[in-house]
Amino acid sequence: MPKARHLTRALLSQWGFDGQGEVAELLVSELVTNALKYVKGTVDLSLSAEDGLLRFEVEDTNPELPQVRTPRPDEERGHGLNLVDTLSCCWGSIRTHRGKVVWCELPVGAPQC
Repeated sequence: MPKARHLTRALLSQWGFDGQGEVAELLVSELVTNALKYVKGTVDLSLSAEDGLLRFEVEDTNPELPQVRTPRPDEERGHGLNLVDTLSCCWGSIRTHRGKVVWCELPVGAPQC
């Protein structure tokens, strides 16, 4: 996960979106963590910025789509997708020929020059 967070922070800085770093890193970390937890194959991370949105996509080889669940307050696990749902403007998942892609989007202002 440190590699995914570092990549996210570096790209956002390069694109001029430094102010979105913490939330973006948290979202990417949650998506990548879920993929690594349930997949034995390759996990790919893609980031893009278009039309005022940052989009984060994680593709893995497991075709099972993620389910938001309501964990008990004392549970340590199961809060990730709730966090993604709360912090992103939208998220979803889709099956692919390889497995699935889970994505989320984060609105951003104009890049900082």
